[in-house]
Amino acid sequence: MKRLRFSEEQIIGVLKEAEAGAKTGELARRHGVSEATIYNWKAKYGGLEVSEAKRLRSLEDENAKLKRLLADSMLDNAALKDLLTKKW
Repeated sequence: MKRLRFSEEQIIGVLKEAEAGAKTGELARRHGVSEATIYNWKAKYGGLEVSEAKRLRSLEDENAKLKRLLADSMLDNAALKDLLTKKW
């Protein structure tokens, strides 16, 4: 899994600077990211507080775990169906 370079707190801090009127290009240079990254952060974290961003992260992790569990159970189900449909 890709390691995040910035925490949610840092990202929200950068976005608050942008809301305060700092130019996107200047923010990108100061924090060592591209302007596209800042726009992506705005799309994902725009208007969120730190606690909301942490909750979003935990929900995304839980959702990924549930999707993996569902995929595993579907694979097991398909294998059992294949086994039962074989002619002995």
